[in-house]
Amino acid sequence: MTDELRSDDSATAVENPPEESTTAVVTPVEEGSKKLRQEVTMQDIGPCKKHIRVVVNQEDIKDRMKDHFNKLALDSSLTGFRPGKAPRRLIEKRFFKDVAQQVKGEVLLASLEQLGEDHDVAPLSPPQIDPSKIDLPKDGPLVYEFDVEVRPEFDLPEYKGLLLKRPIKTFTAEDVAETRRRLLADQGQIVPKENGQVEIGDLVIADMNVLDGDKEVGKLVETTLRVERQLAFKDGIAKKFGEQIRGAKAGDTRTIDVQMSQAAAGGVAGKTLHATMVVKDVKTIRLPELTPEYCETTFGVRSAEAFDELLGAALERNLAHEQRRSARMQIMEAINAAAKWELPEGLLRSQAHRAMSRRIMEMRADGMSEAEIQKRTRVLEQDILQMTAMTLKEHFVLQKIAEKEKIDIDEDDITAEIERMADQSGESPRKVRARLEKEEMMEALMAEMIEREALDLILESAQYEDVALDSEASEADQISSVEEQAVQGDMTDPTAEIEAETPSETPGQ
Repeated sequence: MTDELRSDDSATAVENPPEESTTAVVTPVEEGSKKLRQEVTMQDIGPCKKHIRVVVNQEDIKDRMKDHFNKLALDSSLTGFRPGKAPRRLIEKRFFKDVAQQVKGEVLLASLEQLGEDHDVAPLSPPQIDPSKIDLPKDGPLVYEFDVEVRPEFDLPEYKGLLLKRPIKTFTAEDVAETRRRLLADQGQIVPKENGQVEIGDLVIADMNVLDGDKEVGKLVETTLRVERQLAFKDGIAKKFGEQIRGAKAGDTRTIDVQMSQAAAGGVAGKTLHATMVVKDVKTIRLPELTPEYCETTFGVRSAEAFDELLGAALERNLAHEQRRSARMQIMEAINAAAKWELPEGLLRSQAHRAMSRRIMEMRADGMSEAEIQKRTRVLEQDILQMTAMTLKEHFVLQKIAEKEKIDIDEDDITAEIERMADQSGESPRKVRARLEKEEMMEALMAEMIEREALDLILESAQYEDVALDSEASEADQISSVEEQAVQGDMTDPTAEIEAETPSETPGQ
């Protein structure tokens, strides 16, 4: 099967498709070629979805069957006959089932390859075709049909010379100190807090009752929570956790707002719940001393000053990531203002994990540490379908720009990118490549590289207005997490209906 009919991470695709349209094309015979004569009917059955029916000419199938039997007549041997001397009718009777099965596989493969070459299908995932459910008739054409998710179709508005707002920030010694505290916290020593008042960076041991109105839907007992500006549960986020718990002492009760994810149990998905938190104890973290030996052993630098320089560089990388993220959002707003198109929920479900892989690859390419990526991923997972919709739209737009500008990558580009990632992570290129292949993220890497070049092209021609980095973006990594759920019960998987919604073929009649 050709690339056109494989899972397509380079995409284009459909603005307000017609409710139903049908086209039929018969592939012509080309003298001297072995192209199949086949009739292809494509029908739009919804946004980003087509039903395809293929009818392969009976004579082409008979020709292939004849070629196989001609070879068997020369090579096969039947009991009572010398090799190559068995009657043709006996050979056909003896081997018909095997030959038919082999020809069916050959015809299906050739047909799909030809379909990808002759028609602009651009599927987002491989067509789900089960050859065992397709019959190769003794008489008549081979007929098979399937549904497939395809790239949406839309027109690109002008994307050069855009006016973009660029978030900027001058990092201070306090910013570096705060980053240092968060980084060293996992290696610090937990000790009692003398004044007992909760501040950012402390640990609280608390009981928590989660309420949906007056109904208790969740309960945590003596749970240890690290106090950062945000707190992520497995099923929700307390976005103002630091602000709402700050200043509390043992015995105090505070109310915490928890925004539940779409995967939350108990019928509270997407709701904002109120949690009553009773503080039982307050502890703090004594950070390790930044001795030259500790800095050298742990971070590969020779002094606390050099370590702070390292942190300053990390802050600048994160700012660059935020600037690119902000630019992508503004570009999408400009695209949507010119052409509004929505993605069906079934497509979002089926593409959710690919979209998450692209987000992770984007963060890795921007030099973020695995710890930073893990925290941000936890936030993205809270509403994976919304994140997928945003990621896919960016992906479709940037890929279409890449096609228009003829942006492409080759194996040398991939090798250079892996070497760059290896330099940032301190790993060998071989280890980085092995990890990407094991996590099945090579496709995501290639997509991210193409999209990055397309984005660079837009950014190079853009005009900028510098604005202060907003507090929500600057606090994106100031988050702690716990493995507990705020609401007990079996969480749902927003992508769980992928298999149920995956198109399946209809056997030929």
